[in-house]
Formats: sequence, structure tokens, C-alpha cells
Amino acid sequence: MKNNKLASRIWKSRISYLMLLPFLFFFFLLLLLPILVSIVLSFTSFDFFNMPVFVGVDNFITLFVEDGEFITALQNTFLFALITGPISYLLCFFIAWLINDLNHVMRSVITFVFYAPSISGSLYTIWSILLSSDRYGMINSFLISLGIIKEPLLFLNDPDMILGCLIVIQLWMSLGTGFLSFIAGFQMVNRDLFEVGAIDGIQNRWQQLWYITLPQMKPMLLFGAITQIVTAFSVGDVSLNLCGFPSVNNAGLTLTLHAYDYANLRFEMGYGCAITFILFAIMYIMHRIIGSLINRIGR
Repeated sequence: MKNNKLASRIWKSRISYLMLLPFLFFFFLLLLLPILVSIVLSFTSFDFFNMPVFVGVDNFITLFVEDGEFITALQNTFLFALITGPISYLLCFFIAWLINDLNHVMRSVITFVFYAPSISGSLYTIWSILLSSDRYGMINSFLISLGIIKEPLLFLNDPDMILGCLIVIQLWMSLGTGFLSFIAGFQMVNRDLFEVGAIDGIQNRWQQLWYITLPQMKPMLLFGAITQIVTAFSVGDVSLNLCGFPSVNNAGLTLTLHAYDYANLRFEMGYGCAITFILFAIMYIMHRIIGSLINRIGR
């Protein structure tokens, strides 16, 4: 009976399912299929030129036991994620909250100002000029002119400074899609509930935020969390563009760059897929943890 009812509902909505087919096709072809192939290849030895050879969990054992660069990349990635993830998530949320009550024009202008760095193609060029490790770098030149330092700081060449600089830059670039989702979420909040809440004893904006606003924004909060998790753990472009590859003493090495090294430069695709599989597993676990925390909001 249940199968008959399901088939009946599908038939009644056949036009809608037909309209979804192009999306489902490309979703499977461009996203789901590569993930499945990557998982399979992570258990093989594959160099692009010969057929994959099944090696079981040898790639994963090598990663944790013999690959010192992987451990460095894992530590750097977690440090990036633990600092930039929560800070950028809260920053996106509170900036969206603060500008929510502004008029449409002001809100649009401020949104553009904060969102622009995440899509600007010239951002790396600007930061490379600011952090140039000679006297002509803008920050070095400014500090020398004030007498604060005598010799230029090697911002992107000193292993002790590279990671800190990259974290600051990543935070600057973090107001992206999650920020827009929060702004959209605040616009969808039913403001009539604020009057109902006042009758029930809600006395200030913080209580309004926790008991009324956030429960209505759970889908946007979860979407923002997912985008921040992906951004924080898949960081790599900022190091590649500003520090080159490899960076000094691998100070800017991340899991994404480590996978890029093996898959695209050394043509060890199976090993590279094993790295991305671990990265995917970490992201999934963090998604489940944060999702459970978001579901407790307003309880």
C-alpha cells in the first residue's frame, strides 16, 4: 500500500520531478560521482597512467605513520579551522544582526563592502603589497617610518609569522556566502512574534535573539555553519597565492595543499584521494556536531 501511495504521489508531481532532472543529473555527474570515485581511489595506488591497484588501507597507514608533512598539514588545518571558523561565523552573524535594522540602501551598501573581499580577484595582490618582506612593503615602510622597527619584517617568509598572517587574511576574506545567508535569514524573521514575546516576558534584545530570532533562523544558521566548516578546513588558496608552494618550512601547508601536491604534481592520485577522504570525514564529523548544537537553540 505504501509503495502504491508513493508511486501515486510521484505520478501526480511528475512535472516537478521532470523539471528537477537536469539538476539531479549534473548534481550526480559533477558532485556525487567524483566523491564516490575519490573514496574508491583512496584505497588504491593510481598514477593516472596505469590501472588502479587495490592496496587496502596502506595509504592511510602511510599518512599517519610515515608522512611527517601530513601531520604538519593536519595541525595547520586544525589551527586554521579552530581560529577562523568560530570567529568568522560569529562575525558574519553579528554584523548581519547589527545592520538588519538599517534602511535598504544602507544595508545593501554595507553588505557589499563586507562581502566584496571574498570575491575580489585582486585581494592577493593587495595583501602581497601590504606584507612584502622588504622596505617597500607598505606595512614595513610604515613601521620603519615611525621608528618602531629598523629592519623589515619577513611576514610571508618567516616560518614563525606565516601562519599568523594567513589566519588574519583568511578572517578578512571570510564574510562570504554565510554572511549573505544570515542577512537573508534576518529578513525572513516574523517580527510579529516580538510583540507576543513581550507579552510572555521577554525583556531585552538578547532574549529576543535567543528565543525568537534564532529558532526561526535555524536553516540559515546550519547553512552558514556548513559554509564556514568547508571554508575553514579547505583553506589553501591563500597560502598558495601569497607564500607559494611549498611555503618556508611548510609553515603554510594545509591538507588541501598536501592533496594538491600528491594528486596534481606527483601524480599519486590514490594517495591524494586518501588525504581528501580524511578531510571529508573531518568536515562531516564537525557538521554533525555543530548541527546538533544548533538544534538546541531556543530550548
